Formats: sequence, C-alpha cells, structure tokens
Amino acid sequence: MNVLEVEEQIPVRTRTIGKDRILRYVLLSVAAIYIIVSLYFIFNTRSRLASIAAAHDAAIVNLQQRQAATENDLKISSQVLTEQLGMTQKEMQLKYAGTTTELHQQKKAFEKRLQDEQSEQSEAISQVSGQVANVRSELGGAKRDIATTRTDLESTKVRLDRAIGDLTGQSSLIARTREELEELKHRGDRNYYEFSLYKGGHPTQLSTVALQLKKADPKKNKFTLNVVADDRVIEKKDRGAAEPLQFYTGRDRQLYEVVIFTVEKNKVTGYLSTPKSPGLTASR
Repeated sequence: MNVLEVEEQIPVRTRTIGKDRILRYVLLSVAAIYIIVSLYFIFNTRSRLASIAAAHDAAIVNLQQRQAATENDLKISSQVLTEQLGMTQKEMQLKYAGTTTELHQQKKAFEKRLQDEQSEQSEAISQVSGQVANVRSELGGAKRDIATTRTDLESTKVRLDRAIGDLTGQSSLIARTREELEELKHRGDRNYYEFSLYKGGHPTQLSTVALQLKKADPKKNKFTLNVVADDRVIEKKDRGAAEPLQFYTGRDRQLYEVVIFTVEKNKVTGYLSTPKSPGLTASR
C-alpha cells in the first residue's frame, strides 16, 4: 500500500468512529430513560399497593369491630329471650295446672248431670211405658171402630154422591172419579165426554160446545173456564172440583153439565154430560 491509499483511508475510519460514539450515546440515553420510567412505575405501584393494604387492614378492623358488636347484641338478646322463655314456661305451667283443675271439676259436674238425666229418663220411660200400655188398649178399640167405619165407607163409595147444580138448584148425579163415571155411563141416561184442558190452549170442541181453561189453582182446588156455546162465551169463574157447572144450549135449550175431577197446575180433567133426548129446558 502506498502513501496515497493510506491517506485516503484515514478520514473514512474517523467518520466511522464518530458514528459509533453517537449511537452509543443514544443507546445509553434510552437505557437511562427506561430505567427512570421503570423506577417511577415501581415506586407508584408500591405506593398504591401500600394504600390498598392500609385500606384492607382498616376494613378488616371495621369488620372485626362490627362482629364484636353483633356478638354482644346477640348475647344480650339471647339472655333476654332466655329470661322471657323462663317466665313464659312458668306461666304455661300455672295455666296448665289451672286448666287441669277446671277440666277435672267440669268432668265431675258432667258425670253428675249425666247421672241425673239418666235417672230422669228412666222415670220418663217408666211413665211412657204405662201410657203406651193404655194407648194400646185404646188402639184396640179404635181399630175395631176403624174397621167398622171402613166397611161403611166402602159401601158408600159404591153409591154416587148427589150435588146441587148451579142453574137448576136441583140435585143431580155426578161422578168424582173415572170409576164413578163408568157407572154413570152404564146407566145410559146421558152422553158423557171425558177431557183434559190446559191453560193457554185453544178451546177444546166437545159435542156441540167448546171448553177453554183460563185459570187453575191446585192449592185451593179451584179453576176458571170459558164455555163457548151458541156463538157466545159463558165464563165459569172460581169454581171448585166436583161442582156441577150447568148451562143451556141448542135450539131446544137443553141442559148441559160440566164436572171437573182434578185440578193441577195449568191443567184440569173432567167430563161433559149432555142429554140423549130432549129433557130439561130453560124456562122462557
């Protein structure tokens, strides 16, 4: 290497050394800043941890104080409750003793009253037994009388009762049951038409007349019906069962007769009696 080449290389080395020094200073500065920042964060974190630990210790102390106060309150309450329970138990024992005595007294009173009632019932039964014996003897005589009366009634049922007509004022044979009606039919004196009328229904045509039920009262055994004959309406108001209802109709003014057997709610049953030949006529 000649002198010229050596002289050319010297400035290049000098520049390289200067760059290395600058880079080294920069790295040292960055390291120093990093260390400073790290130390700051470490000290700050330690300070915060110390504050948190102090607060935690204070909270623990507060909780311990509250726990001690609560335990003290519970101890006092337990003592008071124990005293109250002791008094309540004594009161219950006293009440139980009083109740037991009262129940024992009530039991004795009840047993005595039961014995008295049994004695009274025995006396009453003895009296009733004597009365029953008397009644039995009286019933024996009454049964004989009833048997005689029943025989009379049976013989009376065979005969047809007589009733007064509402127009003629004369007695006429009527039937109060279908059996009695059959007996009248067998006599052959008149024509008989059985019927059932319902309240609110249309007039029911029977022979030459029509009948219409207007009212029925089974409690009072009364009724009201209309008789339609000769183009006019005849009202039979508040009449009773087995009461002959008479009216004249036709050219010869013949006597017709209506008899009601039974009165039910909104219904009646009975028959219409008409002459077979010219008979009773209305006086003119």
